[in-house]
Amino acid sequence: MKILIIGGYGVFGGRLAELLSDIPEIDLLICGRDLNRAEAFCARYKGEARVRPLALDRGDIVAVLHAQQPALVVDASGPFQDYGADCYRVISACIDAGINYLDFADAADFVFGVSQFDSKAKAAGVFILSGVSSFPVLTAAVLREMAKTMSITSVEGGIAPSPYAGIGLNVMRAVAGYAGAPVKLQRYGQESQGIGLAESMRYTIAVPGHLPLRNTHFSLVDVPDLRVIPPEHPAMTDIWMGAGPVPEILHRALNLLAKARARLGLPSLAPFSRLFYAVLNRMRFGEHRGGMFVRARGCAGGSAIERSWHLLAEGDDGPYIPSMAIEAVIRKLLAGEFPSAGARSGVRALELADYDALFQGRKIFTGFRDDEANVALYRRILGSTFGALPPRLQGLHGSRTARHWCGFAEVRRGRGLVAALVSALVGFPKTASGVPITVTFSPEEGAERWTRSFSGKSFSSVQSPGAGKDEHLLVERFGIASFALALVVEGDSLFFVPRRWSILGCPMPRFLLPSGRSLESEKDGQFCFEVEIKMPLIGPIIAYEGRLNSSDPT
Repeated sequence: MKILIIGGYGVFGGRLAELLSDIPEIDLLICGRDLNRAEAFCARYKGEARVRPLALDRGDIVAVLHAQQPALVVDASGPFQDYGADCYRVISACIDAGINYLDFADAADFVFGVSQFDSKAKAAGVFILSGVSSFPVLTAAVLREMAKTMSITSVEGGIAPSPYAGIGLNVMRAVAGYAGAPVKLQRYGQESQGIGLAESMRYTIAVPGHLPLRNTHFSLVDVPDLRVIPPEHPAMTDIWMGAGPVPEILHRALNLLAKARARLGLPSLAPFSRLFYAVLNRMRFGEHRGGMFVRARGCAGGSAIERSWHLLAEGDDGPYIPSMAIEAVIRKLLAGEFPSAGARSGVRALELADYDALFQGRKIFTGFRDDEANVALYRRILGSTFGALPPRLQGLHGSRTARHWCGFAEVRRGRGLVAALVSALVGFPKTASGVPITVTFSPEEGAERWTRSFSGKSFSSVQSPGAGKDEHLLVERFGIASFALALVVEGDSLFFVPRRWSILGCPMPRFLLPSGRSLESEKDGQFCFEVEIKMPLIGPIIAYEGRLNSSDPT
């Protein structure tokens, strides 16, 4: 199969070519205006697929299609917002030549308008699918899965790329173009408008049982989802989609520029695209992780319900996700599965199960969450992963009633005056071996008080579900200090990973955040625990480990 990729050496086109590199049955024409860049890309390309560079200006598309006669054209260039009056030139040329077409279009109006070619494409016997990327294909697949058990009335979603993923110049041109400009969307059941990058929200992407992303600042983006998803769900009244690039300080600078443009009637920020592009691609620091979320509200069985879907991508796997939709469609074509003829958005190009297959073997994790307030604390935070915990961990954390567990522990205090002072203030026990321990769990207004008694010497903490920037985290309070902990399931163990902390409600510097290896597991039918607390610049404060069994009547 011969595939012509416009923008084949760019960010999305290049990644698509990489994803297809294991398929010897395809020939890839790597096209673009700069032949040198196309040749350089092909020279370093590795894989079984055959690649060939080709100079291509969009104005010459008719002649190139006639000369090359590809089976499929993929438009990975853009920005689609700037294609001008003849924005569907490539699509028209493909229909006239009887060639199938896919694109990565991220412009809502462009994707929404493709259906005008439906009759013509059907008559030509070709498929024309636009917007075949994470927005809207993956979003739509998630919502169809949710719609099996609920009637969806409102949707919020967002993508948070890793700071190391890099952003293409064409993407930056598109973003700068609509920053501070009206964005069409649906609100309160009516066609409405938002302001690009001027409207924001915060959200924590947290796949159950995995280390969440840090709470992220998302801003409204002009993506196809806003136009093509509402018709899929008749009860939908509201939809909002955002992006959460980091570092946040640069993101907020773009917010201010967008608001200034909207309020003062300033011209487009597009002329500054190259500057934004250069700055964003040089300011790379933080965790090399990215993610995506879709949150839906609606009704199920006559009751209001909220459900969310989360995606986490570690390291270099995340940047490939936008190109995976077209990869999947191409693999289906090679297997003899062809989309029906016609021109439309790619909103129904794939199902969620197709993505599950694409994510296998990569560090990409997904999961659903239900907003369950009336369940045990750990079950609420861990969601579906709670059922994967060993039986003794489920037994200790699965109840909302008062309970008592007893056992023995080994205790090691840190050395030094500061460690002794901190231990004394909290009430930590002294170094000892084979210490009898009793832990009492007491419900306390939506929270749970843990009172630990080592040979009669007690200290307590209060655990509660996090909110705001601590959403999907466990917050444990020791007196005036509170610590937000991620609950991470690895194998048969539950790890507690510190993420944020505060004193008297005031956020404290992250570089001073206490750390240490803390986990729960099951051995020989007993509940086992390991707790280690270390402080930067000070060192170990305390470590204790041991085993517990329920002392409550069965």
